[in-house]
Amino acid sequence: MMAHPLPLNNIKEPVCLSRSSVTVTYKGKAAHAAAFPWEGVNALDAAVMAYQSISCLRQQMKPTWRIHGIFTKAGVKPNIIPEVAELLYYIRAPTDKELRELTEKAMVCFEGAAKMTGCTMEVEWDPKPYSNLISNHTLVSLYEKNAESVGVEFSKDYNSTNAPCGSTDMGNVSHVLPSIHPMFDIGTEAVNHSHGFTAASGSPKAQPYTLNQGKALAMTALDVMCQQHLVAKMKAEFQEDIRKEQ
Repeated sequence: MMAHPLPLNNIKEPVCLSRSSVTVTYKGKAAHAAAFPWEGVNALDAAVMAYQSISCLRQQMKPTWRIHGIFTKAGVKPNIIPEVAELLYYIRAPTDKELRELTEKAMVCFEGAAKMTGCTMEVEWDPKPYSNLISNHTLVSLYEKNAESVGVEFSKDYNSTNAPCGSTDMGNVSHVLPSIHPMFDIGTEAVNHSHGFTAASGSPKAQPYTLNQGKALAMTALDVMCQQHLVAKMKAEFQEDIRKEQ
């Protein structure tokens, strides 16, 4: 069990996506960009085409799919045709199965860019991708009761509670053991991974929210320890959830 801060809402059963990370490196041929540009093979052009192809792919992506990337290498000087360019992408989907489907579509974009520019391409996948989060309903119910007992109020808005909240390695844990990973409000409207959220999460105002989560998780652990029949129920639910994922 663990909990993670989030702006505006307390979510007992968040949607955390499967995620893979890929580094795509294009290699071309350096040449003087003014004197002999025809001698060069532009790796940056390949990276730009791949980036634009992914952007075009979004029109045909499911609303729950996500792809986002950055340029990590893009040449060394304007007067040199870039010999090496590199992209880092995160690819996300609601399940491991859908992630594989989206990954195949992304690979077509990456490969097409290499062919169009005459570059070679190297692809390096993160060996430890994240799986989607499977929330155990028995644990969720125990946590909800305990959290409400210390004053936590959960959002009932469908759009906010069912919107993707990112990805986490807790998803991998949830495919091995019954798990929960609730999200909790810390009293800010600033979004995650922003300067405002960083400041808010370290402020005195955020600490009571965090302490309440610690209490709720601890009380949930005690419930499981003191009511052994819950363990069998959790395991049965877990096995059924895993069967549905396959």
